[in-house]
Amino acid sequence: MTDALKRLSDEGVAIWLDDLSRKRITSGNLAELIDQQHVVGVTTNPSIFQKAISHGDGYEQQLTDLAVRKVTVEEAVRMITTADVRDAADILRPVFDATGGQDGRVSIEVDPRLAHNTPATIAEAKQLAWLVDRPNTLIKIPATKAGLPAITEVIGKGISVNVTLIFSLERYREVMDAYLAGLEKAKAAGLDLSKIQSVASFFVSRVDTEIDKRLDALGTPEAKEARGKAAVANARLAYEAYEEVFSSDRWAALDKARANKQRPLWASTGVKDPAYKDTLYVDDLVAPGTVNTMPEATLDATADHGEITGDTVRGTYEQARADLDAVAKLGISYDDVVQVLEDEGVDKFAVSWNDLLKSTEAELKRLAPSEG
Repeated sequence: MTDALKRLSDEGVAIWLDDLSRKRITSGNLAELIDQQHVVGVTTNPSIFQKAISHGDGYEQQLTDLAVRKVTVEEAVRMITTADVRDAADILRPVFDATGGQDGRVSIEVDPRLAHNTPATIAEAKQLAWLVDRPNTLIKIPATKAGLPAITEVIGKGISVNVTLIFSLERYREVMDAYLAGLEKAKAAGLDLSKIQSVASFFVSRVDTEIDKRLDALGTPEAKEARGKAAVANARLAYEAYEEVFSSDRWAALDKARANKQRPLWASTGVKDPAYKDTLYVDDLVAPGTVNTMPEATLDATADHGEITGDTVRGTYEQARADLDAVAKLGISYDDVVQVLEDEGVDKFAVSWNDLLKSTEAELKRLAPSEG
C-alpha cells in the first residue's frame, strides 16, 4: 500500500465513500475506513440502498418488526434507509466535530420520483432532515430545473444540501446561484450561515461513457484520439467556474456572514472503461477544497497505486477547453450529451427506487405473521 490517500487528503481533497450498508456499519468496517483510509464522509443513493437491502445482512429484525406493524412499503423503506444514515452519521460525528462541520457528513437522497416536482422535493427534504435528525446529514436534491428552486428554499431553511446529478457547466452555474440565493434567504431569516454546508456533485465517468460511445460510432482517427478526455476536462472547467463564483462580490458579502463555500464533489469516479487507469478520476482531479466520493474498489485502487502528484486541476483550463472543443468539432453536441445524461440519471435512480420498493415489499410479505 502507498500513502496515496493521505497525500490526496493533504492536497485538500476530502475522501468520501460512495457506499453504505448495515453490515458495513455493524461490522466496524466504516469505522475502520475512517481510521485507516482517510475516509471523512459517506454518500448514498437509491441504487446503493437497493443493493444493500436486497443482498444485505442485518435488515431482517427491522423488517420483521415493520411487517408486524403492517407499515406501508414506502414507510418501511424510509425507516430502514434513515436508520442506516443515522447510524453512519453517529460513527462520523467525531470527524464532523473535528472539522468544524465541514466533513463527517452522510448524504441521503429525496425520492428520485420527485425530481421534477419542486414543492414535493422541498417537503421531502424537510421530512428527511427531521427523520434522520443529525446535524451532519446532507439531503441530496437533483440538479434538475425543478430541483434548483428547491435547493434555494431548503438551504434558506438552514438544511444542508448535496446537489446531485450535475453534468453540464451551465447547470452547475445555476446550482451555485441557487445555493447563494438560499444563503441570502437564510441570512435574511437570521440563521447562522456557518452551520449550513453544501456540496455540488459533478458526475464524471458517465460523461466519458456517453461521449466515448459517440466517438466510437464515428470510428475516425480523430475520434479515437479524443476518447477518455471529456469527463476530466468537464470537471476541471467546473472547478474554474467554482473559483470564479466563490471569489465574486456576491460571495464576499456572504463570506463576511461566515457562510461556507459549496464544495465541488467529484461523483461517479469509478472508471467504467477497462482501457483507462482505474484511478483516472482521482489522480487527474486533485484540487483544494474538493470532495471525491469513491466506490470501495476505487478507494482501494487509489490506496494501492494512485498517483497523487499535487494539484492536477488549476492551470489546465486551456487544455480542458481544447479537449471539449475537439469533441464538438467532430459533431458531438455537448448540450445533447449532458441532457441525455441528466434524463438517464433521474430515470436510473427512479428504477432503483422502484426495485427497492419491490424487494422490500417481498420481504415484508415473507416476514408478515400468519393471520389467525
